[in-house]
Order: sequence, then structure tokens, then C-alpha cells
Amino acid sequence: MLARVRSGALMGIDAVVVECEVDMALGLPYFNVVGLPEGAARESKVRVVSALKNAGFDLPQKRITVNLAPADIRKEGAAFELPIALGVLAAARLMEEEPLERYLFGGELSLDGSIKPIRGVLPLAVAARNGGFQGVMVPAANAAEAALVEGLEVLPVAHLKEAVGHLTGKTPLTPLTRMGTSVGEAREVSADMADVRGQPELKLALELAAAGGHNILMAGPPGSGKTMLARRLPGILPEMSFDEALEVTKVYSILGLLGDEQALMRERPFRAPHHTLSDAGLVGGGPAARPGELSLAHHGVLFLDELPEFRKNVLEVLRQPLEEGAIHLARATQHITYPCRVMLVAAMNPCPCGYFNVPGHECRCLEHRIFAYHERISGPLLDRIDITVQTRPVEYHDLASKPQELPSHYYRQRVEAARERQRARFHDLPGVHCNAQMPSHLLRRYCVLSPLAEKALKNAVTHFGLSARAHDRILKLALTRADLEGHGRIEATDMRLAVDCRMLDRRGWLYFNTRGTASASPRPAPLRNQAPEHGGSPRLPPVGMG
Repeated sequence: MLARVRSGALMGIDAVVVECEVDMALGLPYFNVVGLPEGAARESKVRVVSALKNAGFDLPQKRITVNLAPADIRKEGAAFELPIALGVLAAARLMEEEPLERYLFGGELSLDGSIKPIRGVLPLAVAARNGGFQGVMVPAANAAEAALVEGLEVLPVAHLKEAVGHLTGKTPLTPLTRMGTSVGEAREVSADMADVRGQPELKLALELAAAGGHNILMAGPPGSGKTMLARRLPGILPEMSFDEALEVTKVYSILGLLGDEQALMRERPFRAPHHTLSDAGLVGGGPAARPGELSLAHHGVLFLDELPEFRKNVLEVLRQPLEEGAIHLARATQHITYPCRVMLVAAMNPCPCGYFNVPGHECRCLEHRIFAYHERISGPLLDRIDITVQTRPVEYHDLASKPQELPSHYYRQRVEAARERQRARFHDLPGVHCNAQMPSHLLRRYCVLSPLAEKALKNAVTHFGLSARAHDRILKLALTRADLEGHGRIEATDMRLAVDCRMLDRRGWLYFNTRGTASASPRPAPLRNQAPEHGGSPRLPPVGMG
């Protein structure tokens, strides 16, 4: 006897329909699973047989063969156990096969027949909708996640007997009602910008980055507020749309990172991996082909603290994903694409000890060590960073006084107003939500420059020899500043600020003369803490917002 049940296998962040063919024939009792099963999928036969027996089903002593088709796709995880068990019952004629054709099934079986939660239920539900199925039957713990998909009947089951009872019509299940398309109510910000004293230039830089989705690099000594402000950036970002939240939830679903009571990712993700991260941990892949930190930060923030401490090969793999917003991995048996529309926020010290040219501190780093430290960050990677800003130690009067610092909701209102202008601008461009994502061929269409702004851009490109990518990113950043200020076109002030934010990729902050001013010379000045003529230690020149 032959029976067919449909399930799904994960490929990237999507699922493809898999047909579980179960054949029961005469012969010595034997249970075999074929069709490129991996790991837990090969062990499913043991749990399926025990679950069926402990649930009260008497199986005939026959040879059972299960084929998971198509055979060229790896089948991982225990999600195939529920469909295999139902297929065995249908092949043994203990239930009809016709009800099995209307649903996609997924679930892990315990030895007593109870059904445990699985990873990747949301992609499975999307595959069921796209494949024209009536609905899905999934573990009760995952049902709310599957109910995010519109136009799909979701049947939550906690035990194998419940699944069989519904399919035979004895004890019908009540489908779960679909969740709404609203991401949620207003957020409560635990880390508020009002907690940060001083640093007005850095706050302005973060506001610009949030308003346009731009990448930002903060450089300065330890304790100057880089990490503190980076962790407050998600609090000023606009709320995710339902479609964005659904994309983020799919990534977390296939990794099993959704909480017990969390069906939808409502907050923009913030990921801060340690600098010992591998390249596979960053972009994904590995033996089991899982998304990496870049995809986990999709539509959110990827914070790389101590940027030069990351291995050079890890930083270099960032270049293409930052440009395309997607990661393409080619393997022997499959090609996988992971999404990664992220804001890169990076922080670094001016030297290995962190106190190069900082007033009140003595840098003990040798010249060659400082250059080697900066050479870990390549020019092509810096070219993909829109904003570079220097942080300075917080002054005592800022720490001792009690000023009324602006809270996060003030910045968020300004950011949301700027993003609303961008949504109206790009309403006919699918996949483009902010200025940083705008294709280069549309720059002249949307970036209207005043004569003075045009002159400032021309002078910057000519004088500093900026690349074509830097030119395009300056235009996008200037447009973001215009959106924040409500300008109908890019004014000279917007352009000058955008040009100033491209300082670090010229290394000008590192090469200075005895007066402490930046030097654009290709031959760097000696790296010594030389005192200026008026006495005292020189500061780093004001980079980014100076």
C-alpha cells in the first residue's frame, strides 16, 4: 500500500514542499527512510514507530519504506516525523489518505505520541499558502507563528491522537484565528538617549544614520560613549512594517530563536557579536547552512564594537552584503540566499591602547602598531560607510551638571517624519524603504541640488579624489539631512555636512601636523603625540561632524 503526505524542507529562509511517500509491503519487518535525510531525519523512524505504538495504533508486521522527495534536497531536523507517522497510518489503511492532501504537516514526535515544537514553521506556512494548500497542521506551540500568514487554515495539535481524530472526522480541531497585521503598540524604550550626557555631534550623527538607514563608524577613546549610544540607536529607529517584521521573524524561526510567547518579531533586531566571530558566523553557512549575524540583524542594527579587532577576512566578507542587502551562498547541492538589509554601526579606538592624541593620556603604542591597527580596515569597506564621527571624552561639566537632554522619543519623531518622506518618495520601488537603499541610477531623479550644493559636491570629489561609490553615498546622506530638516531640495549646508561625514576613509584624522590639524598628504606625518605651539596635547581633528 502507498500513501503520500506533504511537508516542507528549509532552503535558506524559505521552505520547499517535500512529498513523504510511504510504502508498506510484505516482507520482514523493516523501516527505512530514503531521500537524502540528515541527522535527526534518519532517526525519525525510531521515534515514529514508538510514538504510534504508545498512542495505541497497531501496525502490521511489514516492510515500510519512506521516500522524501525531491531527493536532491537535504532533509534536516525532526519536522518530518508527524507527516511520516500519518503516512504510515494511511498506508496501513488505518485512516483515509484523502484528508492528507489538503494540508502541509510538520512536527516532532515524542515517544508517547505528543508533538513537540519545531523550527521554521513560518516558512512552512508560507510554502503552504504559495502551494495552494488549504492549511497547515503544526505543533500547538508553533501555531501562533503559522497564523501570521494570511489565507491559511492553521490546525494546532499537541498529540498524535488529536491529529488523527481531526483527519478522520471524529474530533475536529478548531483552526487558530489569524493574527492582525499590526506590529504592536508604542514601544517602551529602556535605554534612552536622555541618559547620555553631552556628545551632541555623536547624537546628530546617529539621528542622520537612523533617518536614512546609513552605515556609521565612531572612532574615539574608551569611555567616550560609543557603545552606550550605539545601544540606544534601536530606540530612535522607526517601527517595522508588518512585511518587514514577517521577514525578520522567518530568520529567527528557522533558527528556533523565537520566544515561547513570541510569534512575531516586533522590535528591530540589534546584534552585537564578539570580535572572535568567524566569517561563517557573520554571513551564515557552515555544515548545517544556517543564517549568520548579518541576517539576524535584518531590518535592524549590526553593531561591531572594536572593529579592528575582528579578523580581516571576516570584515572583508561584509563588502558585498552591505552593497546588495543579501548573501548568496553556493554549496555542492544547493544555492542559498539570506537577506541582510542592515545598518552597520561600528566603533573603534584611535590606536591599540585607545589614547592616541587624547588630552590627559599618554599613548604608548609604537608607530608601526598604530598603522597596522588601522590597516586592518580596508579602504573598500570604509567606502561603504556613510558617516564617520569622532568621539571625545565627556567633559566634567557635562557629567556634573543636570541638563535636560533630549529623550529618544524626540529623535524618533524626527526620524519617522524623515522616513515618511522617503516612503512617499519610493512608494513605487519595491524593496526600497530609505535613502541608503536607493539605487544609484535614481540619484539624479530624486536628489535635486541647489547651485551651491552642486559646487560643494564638485569641490569635494575633485579635491579629495573620492570614489564613485563615495559620491553616491554623499548624495544619499545629503538627501537624508534635507529630509530631516524638511528641505524640498539639497541645500549647501546639507551637502557640506554630508561631505564632512566622509572624513575617515581619507585617513585625515590620523595624519596631523604639529598644530594638530588634519593632513590629506599621501605620506603620513610621524605618529607622535607632539604638543602644539600654544602648549598642551593636541586633540584628534574633528572628524565626521567637525
